[in-house]
Amino acid sequence: MNLSPCQKASILIESLPYIKTFYNQTVVIKYGGNAMINDELKQTVIKDIALMKFVGMNPVVVHGGGPEISHMMKKLGKEPKFIDGLRVTDEETMEITEMILLGKINRQIVSLINENGIKAVGISGKDGGMIQAVQKDPKLGLVGEIKKIDTSLIDTITEKGYIPIISPIGCGENGKTYNINADEVAGRLAAALGAKKLVLITDVKGVMKDQRDTSSIISHIKTAEIRKYIEEEIIGGGMIPKIQCCFDAVTMGVERAHIIDGRKPHSILLEIFTNEGIGTMITT
Repeated sequence: MNLSPCQKASILIESLPYIKTFYNQTVVIKYGGNAMINDELKQTVIKDIALMKFVGMNPVVVHGGGPEISHMMKKLGKEPKFIDGLRVTDEETMEITEMILLGKINRQIVSLINENGIKAVGISGKDGGMIQAVQKDPKLGLVGEIKKIDTSLIDTITEKGYIPIISPIGCGENGKTYNINADEVAGRLAAALGAKKLVLITDVKGVMKDQRDTSSIISHIKTAEIRKYIEEEIIGGGMIPKIQCCFDAVTMGVERAHIIDGRKPHSILLEIFTNEGIGTMITT
């Protein structure tokens, strides 16, 4: 699409109020879904994050990696098991999870951001005892529930001008390592950091009144409406934990949470820097 100079200027002017609003503010991004797999989408996400940093925002990235973990497990002859959408994690599965999240995905994201002229540092919730966790359910094995978050390491990283890239792994008593849902980590971290926004990159357009009609997207949901939408089964399945994550974040002080479609190029910029935005916004 070829835009005239006036059209380009208009786009820049539209973004100016948002650049001013979010200058020096923290935005936590949960990076997951197809945008992590498709190379073209991956590049647009990375460029969006780099631009956020260039205009004075403080992006903090929490990444997932479920499909790649499952792929490696199958490759090693181990069948993935899930209960209520959570991966049953024994010692061997935990080793594979760390290998994929830290050894592969985290490093890839850091490298891509560095290539775009921004400095990034890869860490996990275990580093510096950042995420303290306890076992969520014995049936799930080493799946953790967040007990406490210490943001001092992230604060130090951002103060030095780096973008923290965080793997959703926590530590517990007696040196235990826990696999933690990335949405949960992003939501709790956003609250602990006093973030202005939480953005969940997903493979859906947002919350829709009718799953068969993509035009039925609900652009704004207040926390008081969530229970009603769940009872009416408008919110169901895999959307429930994402909505719960957003609910927890905004009730703990995050101004706004957003569920956006990562399959749309530059979805982060469209949400943060335009009047219309995309996806579903959750507020109190």
